[in-house]
Amino acid sequence: MNTSIASSSAAGGASRAAGTAAAVRVWDVPTRVFHWSFALCFAGAWLTSDSERLRDLHVMLGYTFAGLAVFRLLWGLIGTRYARFASFIYSPRELVSYLKSLLAMKPRHYLGHNPAGAVAIFAMLGLGALIALSGFATYQDIGGEWLEELHEGAASAMLAIVFVHVAGVLVSSLLHRENLARAMLTGRKSGAPTEGIRHAHRFAGAALLVAVLGFWFAYQSGAADAWLPQPTTTADARDRHHDDD
Repeated sequence: MNTSIASSSAAGGASRAAGTAAAVRVWDVPTRVFHWSFALCFAGAWLTSDSERLRDLHVMLGYTFAGLAVFRLLWGLIGTRYARFASFIYSPRELVSYLKSLLAMKPRHYLGHNPAGAVAIFAMLGLGALIALSGFATYQDIGGEWLEELHEGAASAMLAIVFVHVAGVLVSSLLHRENLARAMLTGRKSGAPTEGIRHAHRFAGAALLVAVLGFWFAYQSGAADAWLPQPTTTADARDRHHDDD
């Protein structure tokens, strides 16, 4: 739900960019690595949620999902201009105004996250935290069946938001004639040359990717067992029972 070709103030305001539009760097490497890794982990965890045979993979993706959410919270405070939460905190009036412009098929342009996209991001991070915490508690047999239902309900709500987010990206891409999914791969969008970020932070992005892959290797090799909490016997038995059902 990221729109383009517009000037945004430090607070993410919308106004037509002055000067000739060009491909400028908007999304730094850590933001892009997070985005696609977070999406991959959620999709993988969803697809493996009902399989006892793939339970270890589900748990590994869940841990990674939680770690990525923590990273995004930190990067939202110290990251580059358009990655910071301060750049896409909008008032309810701004959100309503943007939605009206979207319904009129003439959405206002934002170089960073637009108001609808901002709502989706905060919702996904909030639900992501709930999913991770309830999943860990269920894995440790804490809280009983209600917590497991909460975990599944939060995941379903997250999936619904993901579908809305993807639909928004497609609509915005068509209306603005700019491939926003590709922008999250390249980091570049159309805007005023003076409004792009100066540093892509490639080292930080590479470090995040290495951390994710390193954790996966440690988990699959068993090296992570020494410092990760192990499931209770009751939780194991309950999971086997659900798989038999």
